[in-house]
Amino acid sequence: MRTVLRGAGALLTGMVLMLLVLMPSIASAQTVDEIISRGKLVVAIDTTTPPYAFLDANLKPTGFDIEVANKMGEALGVPVEFVTVTSPGRIPALLTKQVDAVISIFSITPARAIQIDFSIPYAGQSAVVIAPKSTSIKGVADLVGKKVGLTRGTGEDGLLTAAAAANPGINILRFDDYSSLLQAMVSGQIDAMGGGDYGEIYLKKAQNGDAFEQKYVLKTFYFGIGVAKGNDNFRQWINTWLFAMKTDGTLDALSMKYRNQPLPALPVF
Repeated sequence: MRTVLRGAGALLTGMVLMLLVLMPSIASAQTVDEIISRGKLVVAIDTTTPPYAFLDANLKPTGFDIEVANKMGEALGVPVEFVTVTSPGRIPALLTKQVDAVISIFSITPARAIQIDFSIPYAGQSAVVIAPKSTSIKGVADLVGKKVGLTRGTGEDGLLTAAAAANPGINILRFDDYSSLLQAMVSGQIDAMGGGDYGEIYLKKAQNGDAFEQKYVLKTFYFGIGVAKGNDNFRQWINTWLFAMKTDGTLDALSMKYRNQPLPALPVF
């Protein structure tokens, strides 16, 4: 019996050592110097969230967040390698050290900050409820009896899930990406949706899309760049770089380019 246990223990130790050997090949860099030495910046993005990140006609990632990531790479003097994730996959990408940073309309919340660290805000938007103009919705009570769609793992997911718990009869339908959510709204699969305050811009490009409008604001969220917990060297460099991007007007210029409106006043912490 002892021999069996000793053999199992040796096997487990061997597996752990093997994992430790393999970890550096997938682990993110922990400091700015390490990123520069490695010769690339690895960033998680979600290309289903226009105007922040989407694929252009050549299937190349573009958008507000993509340009922010590329400008970060330029400031570090290294190219950017993008790793595509969904909204629920943003935190796991950092926890498993697949990426150095997440730049993907990543709302800063205390719950998320338990698992990962955030930079100061670089952008912000309001989460809103969108529905057909013909549907009367003035507040959460008007969602009772309706199918309400949202993207899984987003800020509006938390807000509308709490609203549904407090107001029985709201039927929540979750989608893995924003494009699927928009398609469900246009096709009539859902009666209303939670999304960003830019959402109706893309609904208007779809068939009958001009029949949609924002109904009410859920909450204003501020986006930070996510990094691994305790990665203070990299996070502080990002904060310094974002400060320069804010004060020289670069972030506002990107907002006008992709959102057709200036950024809201961005708080700091």
